[in-house]
Amino acid sequence: QVQLVESGGGLVQAGASLRLSCAGSGRTFSRDAMGWFRQAPGKEREFVAHITRSGSSTYYTDSVKGRFTISRDNAKNTVYLQMNSLKPEDTAVYYCAAHGGGTYAHTGNYYYWGQGTQVTVSS
Repeated sequence: QVQLVESGGGLVQAGASLRLSCAGSGRTFSRDAMGWFRQAPGKEREFVAHITRSGSSTYYTDSVKGRFTISRDNAKNTVYLQMNSLKPEDTAVYYCAAHGGGTYAHTGNYYYWGQGTQVTVSS
């Protein structure tokens, strides 16, 4: 079974950058597409980014296009989310998840989730 642990969150000023990491374990990690989601207080969990199992294709929600980059290093069993030009509205708990199939932006299509890492962007 895949286990996922996020790290790299923190408190930063608007305009700053952070890189989140998601360390995975399990023999099937390299065969799983991966996604990043976020959830702000009182809000629904929303899709942020997705990367295919080989890393050949990526997808993003409109609000982060041009600012965030998802990548993976299968040899290290790790997926990353590089976040640049952070805005206060990016404040949320960020989760990585393993994709089980189906459309990439639907939370119900992900079967393994990390514990989340807090990202807070102040103005």
